[in-house]
Amino acid sequence: RMWAYTVGFTVLPHVGGFLGWFLNRKEIPEWYEQLKKPFWCPSRRVFPVAWTMLYTGMGYASYLVWNDLGGCGSKAIVPLGLYGAQLVLNWAWPPLFFGARNLNMALVDILCLDALAIGTWCSWYRINRVAALLLLPYLGWLAMATCLTIRIWRDNAERKSD
Repeated sequence: RMWAYTVGFTVLPHVGGFLGWFLNRKEIPEWYEQLKKPFWCPSRRVFPVAWTMLYTGMGYASYLVWNDLGGCGSKAIVPLGLYGAQLVLNWAWPPLFFGARNLNMALVDILCLDALAIGTWCSWYRINRVAALLLLPYLGWLAMATCLTIRIWRDNAERKSD
């Protein structure tokens, strides 16, 4: 029965990520390609591979924390609450950026996401160091994504809220 929890926690982040991609997939070639982007912007082909690995790592890490805390009791409210909140903001970014084409709201979203993701890491580090280590690639990618969002926001002033 524990395998079902392991799989469930590991798959959960992929659900919102897939929905975000599915709902906004037509906006990517039509709108995103027209934006001014820095030379260091990753290729579109890198994003699905990166997010698959990142979501898998963070999902499994959430299972480790949940398991170490003995489920969803009172000790789990803050560490899993921070995780859930940052996951919601993570899932909200594609609809804001691609769907609504609102660079202002996408920037606010990712800055709040950064704070929650760092808070998640800090709370998890005290509970399970392996889980915290599994979040490091996500935090690194998020730092790059934040810098990219800031650059796109800055360099596309005329499109900040299309």
